[in-house]
Amino acid sequence: MFEPAIAPSASLLGLLQRGRGDGTLHALAAERHDALAALEECVTRDPRRDWQVENRSLYYARLFMELEAPLAGLEAHLFDAWDELDTRESRTGLTLAVLGRLAGYGRRDALQLLRRYAAEGCNWAWALDELAVRDSDEGLRELADAVLARFPEGPEGDTELRAAIRDAYEPRPWHLWAAGHPRVAAATERAPFDLWQRQMARPQTPEWSTEAVLAWADAEAEPSLGAGGVGGAGLGGGAGIAERPEGRATLRRAAAAARLLGAVAGPADRPVLRLAARTGLAGARCAALRHLSEVDDPELPELMELAADDLSEPVVDFALDTLGRMRGEGILVHARAWASRTDGSRLVDAAARLLACAGGPEDAPLVVAALHREVSRSGPDGEALFALVEGVGRLAAVQAVSVLRHIYAETVCSQLRLGAARGLAVIDPYFATGAAVECLWDCEEATRELAARHVRTSGNVRVLDRLRRLAADPGEEAEVHAAVRGRLSAG
Repeated sequence: MFEPAIAPSASLLGLLQRGRGDGTLHALAAERHDALAALEECVTRDPRRDWQVENRSLYYARLFMELEAPLAGLEAHLFDAWDELDTRESRTGLTLAVLGRLAGYGRRDALQLLRRYAAEGCNWAWALDELAVRDSDEGLRELADAVLARFPEGPEGDTELRAAIRDAYEPRPWHLWAAGHPRVAAATERAPFDLWQRQMARPQTPEWSTEAVLAWADAEAEPSLGAGGVGGAGLGGGAGIAERPEGRATLRRAAAAARLLGAVAGPADRPVLRLAARTGLAGARCAALRHLSEVDDPELPELMELAADDLSEPVVDFALDTLGRMRGEGILVHARAWASRTDGSRLVDAAARLLACAGGPEDAPLVVAALHREVSRSGPDGEALFALVEGVGRLAAVQAVSVLRHIYAETVCSQLRLGAARGLAVIDPYFATGAAVECLWDCEEATRELAARHVRTSGNVRVLDRLRRLAADPGEEAEVHAAVRGRLSAG
């Protein structure tokens, strides 16, 4: 399946794809046919950049209720031929989540569609989880035969059944079925033992010495990375690991080795660790660098600069990630010097992100400048924007109002828009009467909560009506309910 194209932010489709409050308001004012077409496009072609983090289901379900929209388009999407060809949860997950929300609002047709998909569809486990919190015991019992037929009799089928029970987000259906199906009862009893067996299957661990831990960090990488140990040439001369899938696994191993170094390395091991951080193989180098950052080694800034200029992409990534985790005053002094450079290196941007997270008010100009550079370079959806957007709000950098407004309006990521809204709530004097009003209809619960706490209510009938609706909505989150009722009770 192809990734959905994101429409311009000023269009109805673009607003709905982004989950902005104005999307709902524009849809209610638009021609019903156009609104339904845009809504179905969003629900059947998930527009989220990260479907595991961003929220859309309640946002779209509310609009389905407002428009009294039929479910024929969602049904066609769920039972399309692609359901057998594209088995990724992301293809049908949003549709099923919206149907679950609609079932919670009392839509019987949504409940029936979920039941049918749980019995026939590829992503049946998701549908079953939605039904687990919304369907009756009788309705769930009727699904037992259809679901259990997916697991053939025999050892292989029993193993798959135990895995399904273990991975279920909501165990209620399985507990109901266990009373009348011996296979389910046996699998339910056995599932915890499978988990304990996996937990007890510990990987091989190194000996308890600094040298052994550093060698273990590169144990799986040495055959493909060339000769040399802690003092070898390592990856400084090439970026081969960045092109191989095992590169990320090597660096995950390096992170584990850094945690082990925290238990075994002492002051006497500093020369070995510094040498590893300077010239070691990828795993040892990264592990040593991370450990030296945790003990605030005085030579770390020099080692960090060397790693940031390395030709190995994973080493650079790990080094800059390590820099972002530091909070000491000593490293902040160096970060200010690095962030002031004009060479456009990745170290400059990483230093600015560190200042955004841990710097003081005097660092606001550097953070704002980095934010402008990142938006110019990557647009309103760059990964590096999260820390910078949060930083300008934390530092109350009023000179960032315009760029935050731009990010708020244009970004496809609703979590990044939440960060922009939080910053605007601090530095934008017009937030309470402007963006905060729109945020009451936003797709993210945290954004709605923020709006409920900041929006100006005096004399605004639409805002008061929206707050009352949120307070009475059974599908709303508890945090939003608390914020809304606090505002309403305060008059």
